[in-house]
Amino acid sequence: MPPRDPLRALHAEIVECRACPRLVRWREQVAREKKRAYRDQEYWGRPITGFGDPGAALVLVGLAPAAHGGNRTGRIFTGDRSGDFLFASLHRLGVANQPQSVSRDDGLELTGAFILAPVRCAPPDNKPTPDEFARCSCWFDAELSLLPNARVYLALGAHAWRSTLEHLARTGSSIPKPRPEFGHGAIARIPRAKDEAVLVGSYHVSQQNTQTGKLTPAMFDRVVARALKEARR
Repeated sequence: MPPRDPLRALHAEIVECRACPRLVRWREQVAREKKRAYRDQEYWGRPITGFGDPGAALVLVGLAPAAHGGNRTGRIFTGDRSGDFLFASLHRLGVANQPQSVSRDDGLELTGAFILAPVRCAPPDNKPTPDEFARCSCWFDAELSLLPNARVYLALGAHAWRSTLEHLARTGSSIPKPRPEFGHGAIARIPRAKDEAVLVGSYHVSQQNTQTGKLTPAMFDRVVARALKEARR
């Protein structure tokens, strides 16, 4: 028999996780009750895994699946407006083969980028607790450990920025003091044993940010392009 793919094996473990009682209750309640627009669909209702090119140098870090997005479709940033905004940009920049993502089997492929989140279950009000971040950090660390070329991290929001810094600290990187602060377009270079990790900040692609103009397509394209430039060096 061929050797088992370690990333696929890890994903099989992640989707069975029930470590956070509040998140388990919420994700399953949403999957039962559903949104009216999706009442005829079967919701995923479980933790989600990362998605993309496992050989990529660029990793995009989100927050958690949306209740009627990833929690419905089973893939990160899939089936909601945040994902529409994100994948349209990745398509414009040649990373995604199509500009939209509506389901796990819609043919979307990423080249040169991988996407994951530090919290794997949809949280009430999109607000995971500190304990939930902590419990989920084992999956964050494990998945990133199986991306051998991961070197540039594009943090979508302050929580993603903090979670990535904490991951780098846990895995032996030398975090500068004072600790780098999040900001849209911020860049932090983090020494590692064999190389340098680069952390790039962006406002999250949430509807709250994109519909108010806090984050525009041009703004996001610029920061993604900067992260891609770092990844291709």
